[in-house]
Amino acid sequence: MSATDTFQSEGEFVERLRSLKEKRHACKVELRGRVARESPSSSEREIIIAKTGHCCHVCGGKIDGDAWEADHVFSHALGRQHSADNYFPAHALCNGYRWFYLSEEFQWILKLGVWLRTQVEKKTVVGIIAAKAFCAHERARSSRCKKNSTSK
Repeated sequence: MSATDTFQSEGEFVERLRSLKEKRHACKVELRGRVARESPSSSEREIIIAKTGHCCHVCGGKIDGDAWEADHVFSHALGRQHSADNYFPAHALCNGYRWFYLSEEFQWILKLGVWLRTQVEKKTVVGIIAAKAFCAHERARSSRCKKNSTSK
């Protein structure tokens, strides 16, 4: 299956998303503790940021200064290498949301996000419910982040 497939029912779609999540978690559990994290050196960071002309490879937005993360092209969690060839620059927010999704799962997330954004803009029932829930979620998340940063 791929993110271009169509489903006969919402149950089939939900099950596909659930199976992709389970596959991702199984990969992470299998590799836990076997891979050591390394940060790119200063010279590698210069090579990495130059690849995209100081733009985030996820959203395309401009990256100012050193406020970016080196994102693995091929997942570190799947045992891929730490080298400038395997990194692209990303905003911390973009890198955090891209996370460790396998390609099909990430494509579904993008498609859902674009569809839901349209529902919110059109103020459909689904869009209004989702917008309210999302705003509440973001307020709670923001509150937790502020508490964590002041408690350090």
